[in-house]
Amino acid sequence: MPLNYKTFTIGVEEEYMVLDPTTLELKSHQQQIVHEGHKLLKEKVKAEMHQAVVEVGTDICADADEAYQDVSNLRKTIHGIAKDLGYAMGAAGTHPFSHWESQLITEHVRYSEIVNELQDAARSNLIFGLHVHVGMESREMANHIANSTRYFLPHIFALSTNSPFWEGRKTGYKSYRTKVFDKFPRTGIPDAFDSIEAYDNYVKLLIKTNCIDNAKKIWWDLRVHPFFNTVEFRICDIPMTVDETITIASLFQAICARIYMLRSKNLNFIQYSRALLNENKWRASRYGVDGNLIDFGKEEEVSARILLGELLDFLDHVLDELGSRHRVERVQDILENGTGADRQLRIHQESNDLRTVAQYINQQFLHGL
Repeated sequence: MPLNYKTFTIGVEEEYMVLDPTTLELKSHQQQIVHEGHKLLKEKVKAEMHQAVVEVGTDICADADEAYQDVSNLRKTIHGIAKDLGYAMGAAGTHPFSHWESQLITEHVRYSEIVNELQDAARSNLIFGLHVHVGMESREMANHIANSTRYFLPHIFALSTNSPFWEGRKTGYKSYRTKVFDKFPRTGIPDAFDSIEAYDNYVKLLIKTNCIDNAKKIWWDLRVHPFFNTVEFRICDIPMTVDETITIASLFQAICARIYMLRSKNLNFIQYSRALLNENKWRASRYGVDGNLIDFGKEEEVSARILLGELLDFLDHVLDELGSRHRVERVQDILENGTGADRQLRIHQESNDLRTVAQYINQQFLHGL
């Protein structure tokens, strides 16, 4: 029986930074961009906790090419609206030099509750991420695939690293965004759950004991979505360009399809503990694609680039069915030209000026469109 790959739809959410076009500092847009965006994009544009952030989300996309068109249109539309209102846009996991203390919080009941509970951990959470939803045939399958895809999170995260600076300092990390977000509860790579019922019981217990009011306050690096039939991947920094975003979304989709393919043959990928997987996440945040990750099967360090090559070989079986081969092959471009973090660091090394880095982030927002 042929496998049904049409289930693996893609949804992409991106968080953009709003910039002052002169100083390139983060700037509150007082929800003007969101307000104008609603006229053209309806619910595809949203406010975020900080007023210098705009969040967008695609429709449910059948494949990577459709997702590319949707994200491209979102970036171009938001860019146009921002420009007309006297703002500039950018996409990086953290701003190179703006300070969170001077940024305004959006007035909204949900954000007030989060700030009231988490205090400075929430106020300082001035970061920009990429979330990718992959459609699932059932919540049971979503749980199975979430368990198995946890292993690959650090590999793809390494490709997305795009936040080497924080409040005017070179942090020494390729993704400092994850270090900022670690202050929140219920973050990081989750444990595996034996069944979807076990996951649901965990959520019910947290709600019953007033840890959370709903499952959206579980902020793990991936989760079975509380309301949609999707697995949501949340580990990545927002990439600088649309091409990079769609490459990463395509990788997540392909990993889900490949695990599904193995499942159809009564096979599975080895499950590793959260403690081990977090070792690789830390290495990815520190070194990006230029460090070593641990191959837990061999129990030895291996270059992240070699492991990414092995991952592409592993995914090869499903790329043509998904129609995403040309998107996934762009991984080679990232490895050759560097991740967003690598390029930011290169610009900084050449200019010794963080404003030039912010200028570059702004220029790359519509790169290739």
